[in-house]
Amino acid sequence: MRSPIILALDTDEVQIARQWIAATKGSINIYKVGLEFFLKNGLAGLNALCAESDFELFLDLKLHDIPNTVAGAVLSIRDVEPRFLTVHAAGGRAMVKAAVEVAPEIAITGVTVLTSLDGSSLAAMGISQGALEYAICLAKSAVEAGARALVCSPLEVSAIRAEVGPEIELITPGVRPLGSERNDQNRVMTPQEAIAAGANYLVIGRPITSFFKESPLAMGKRAEEILESLA
Repeated sequence: MRSPIILALDTDEVQIARQWIAATKGSINIYKVGLEFFLKNGLAGLNALCAESDFELFLDLKLHDIPNTVAGAVLSIRDVEPRFLTVHAAGGRAMVKAAVEVAPEIAITGVTVLTSLDGSSLAAMGISQGALEYAICLAKSAVEAGARALVCSPLEVSAIRAEVGPEIELITPGVRPLGSERNDQNRVMTPQEAIAAGANYLVIGRPITSFFKESPLAMGKRAEEILESLA
């Protein structure tokens, strides 16, 4: 079964990440590891997690630096063999291309506009384009540089899909099932809306992982409920 849900392992504890994977492995194939986990545990912790759990890795490091530095960073984690590795599309075509060229087997994934940002936030940063226009611009630039996947708000999925075509995989954070809190997300949709708009994968964290406080069984059931709602 290929699940469209990517579970965000937003923890810095290896054991908790293991438990979350174990609780949801019946419904989820791909797990996102980000800076919170990686900066505390490094490659050793990541290798341990991958070795002990059978899953595909979405490594969300959002690399953003000069092309040579980003290429070196990609090489340093290449042996982990992530399926997806994120870089900020705002780093420019040369930076994205450098990442692609040193690890063509990895789906270098361009991050467009963070879902915590809205139009007023972008304006305060000196960006005159709205979130949609800016996201489309970044998406096209990243794909032209060789990115095989993109991260974008669900609100931009339809427009970006029209620009980049069917071959590029679109991954959407900012997905909140009905009744879930938005937390620090500003541009959100329900899972059903995001899939209907053209997303391939949905990054979901707290709406699933918060159920672990009740029990691993409750967390697994919640993941199953969201997956079933997408059928």
